[in-house]
Amino acid sequence: MMDTGSIPTPFVANVILSSISSLILFYIIPEFKDMFINAGLFGIDMNKVGNRHSNRENKSISQDLVKPKLPEAQGVLSGAVYLIVVFVFIPFRFPFLDHLNSEHNFPHHEFVDYLAALLSMCCMLFLGFADDVLNLKWRHKLWLPTMASLPLLMVYYINFGHTLIIVPKPFRELLGTSVDLGILYYLYMGMMAVFCTNAINILAGVNGLEAGQTLVIACSVMFFNVYQLMYGNTQTEAHLFSLYLIIPYIAVTVPLLYYNWCPARAFVGDTFCYFSGMAFAVISILGHFSKTMLLFFVPQIINFLYSAPQIFHILPCPRHRLPSVNRETGLLEMSKMKTKSSDIGRLGWVVINVLSPLGLLSVEELQEKGDKYIQFNNMTIINLAIKFCGPIYERNLSLVLLFIQVLCSVLALVIRLHVAKYFYDE
Repeated sequence: MMDTGSIPTPFVANVILSSISSLILFYIIPEFKDMFINAGLFGIDMNKVGNRHSNRENKSISQDLVKPKLPEAQGVLSGAVYLIVVFVFIPFRFPFLDHLNSEHNFPHHEFVDYLAALLSMCCMLFLGFADDVLNLKWRHKLWLPTMASLPLLMVYYINFGHTLIIVPKPFRELLGTSVDLGILYYLYMGMMAVFCTNAINILAGVNGLEAGQTLVIACSVMFFNVYQLMYGNTQTEAHLFSLYLIIPYIAVTVPLLYYNWCPARAFVGDTFCYFSGMAFAVISILGHFSKTMLLFFVPQIINFLYSAPQIFHILPCPRHRLPSVNRETGLLEMSKMKTKSSDIGRLGWVVINVLSPLGLLSVEELQEKGDKYIQFNNMTIINLAIKFCGPIYERNLSLVLLFIQVLCSVLALVIRLHVAKYFYDE
């Protein structure tokens, strides 16, 4: 247990630097708007009705709806400021002169962990920005986090090499107290990096959702680490390491959420999703609470499982699965996919026949020009929320989804901090 009466000097420096970074981002995001738009990095908010276009030549109002251009990939600004903060923080966390003048050895392992974490996040920030610019295919998006996580895995292997997992009490008679997973543990960590980056990217498309869900997760991680430092009895350095990385992340995410909240004035882009996912993977792996991190990702896990039939093309999948906006009411409705019944395979029919009776899939059979068609809602929990709530304003939809994220995070904390002690020796 950490002495709650003494706050480490690096922690104070970290909070001050993070606060400064937040203020800087509030200023520079609107300042960089025209630069991104002029460079072709802009998007159109598809969930808005838009404004009527005025034709100056004939002084008439066109029936076409004009939507403003919004700067895309603003996550690169948050990521860049984040990296600057954590770089500037290095002398506060590792005061080199103090270590040289003292009898204590320099904490090389912690320093290498810190640099490896920054390297992986820096790589993912670059690769995410490349995706925003080049619009990479899905098969490339699976490999990018894997490559970016290699420095992290190598440092973990050299500094820790710990691949044991503690077996829950009900299974110890069968498996023993612990099991050494060996190389499977590294495979798990690599897959976690891939999952975290892509899971956030899949659960997107509504103003404020990407930045909002990651901010909730980050605050949950911060609370977990503070709780463990105050009431736990092990791994103090690991939890401090996590805090030193998660606090600046929260600071740079708040301004981004402010400008991305409905109605959005900027889009975060794939850059932010990939950078955030890698940040969470790095923090949880080097902070030694990767299983706890997965508890915070319950909504993303549910969304991935629900989306899997379309992601893996068991059912037809359009390029974008955003909700559709009703031009008359301005409300968001479920987006739907229509395809010929004959184009759906046997496994696809199994998915439809299982989910439809459970109320998890809205299915319609159509007849057009002698051909049979089937229409179903695109399989994301965004559309599923609309199915249960009915047509809804985008701001309210974002609040519903973020409320679900908060509930799942609270449940995760209860499980980890109270229920887990009945299954593990804590």
